[in-house]
Amino acid sequence: MTDIPPTAAQHVVIYTDGACKGNPGPGGWGAMMTTGDSVKELFGGELTTTNNRMEMTAVIEALAALKRPCRVTLYVDSQYVLKGMTEWIKGWKARGWRTAAKEPVKNVDLWQKLDALVSGSGHSIEWVWVRGHDGDPGNERADVLANKGVDVALSRR
Repeated sequence: MTDIPPTAAQHVVIYTDGACKGNPGPGGWGAMMTTGDSVKELFGGELTTTNNRMEMTAVIEALAALKRPCRVTLYVDSQYVLKGMTEWIKGWKARGWRTAAKEPVKNVDLWQKLDALVSGSGHSIEWVWVRGHDGDPGNERADVLANKGVDVALSRR
């Protein structure tokens, strides 16, 4: 595992995933980041969480690991994360973090953290949805890492 020191000219490919054993329950997140021949893998977990929170945490942790602005192709298997960042977030912010039904946005703490990270990072991010558990090697690896995160969380019991 090599540390990735991205520069503005570098292209980083990131695959992220979240996992939860019970929803809520023990959960984990994982991210695989590649640039050129370098690969970095990240994972972690929490004892009580939800799948959506772990999906979001994987993206947050991966983007936070980048040290300089760069071009990012970010693969997620979560429609919640993808649509949240590419469709819904502008409306939520315009309505004071409320949904179109005027309900509070769920996981607002993580949406705000992700929004601040994306808008303040200088990264150029291409958001790409990939079908989970469908044989995509990057997604499969991120899933393995997310499940390692669950194991880490369970070891803290």
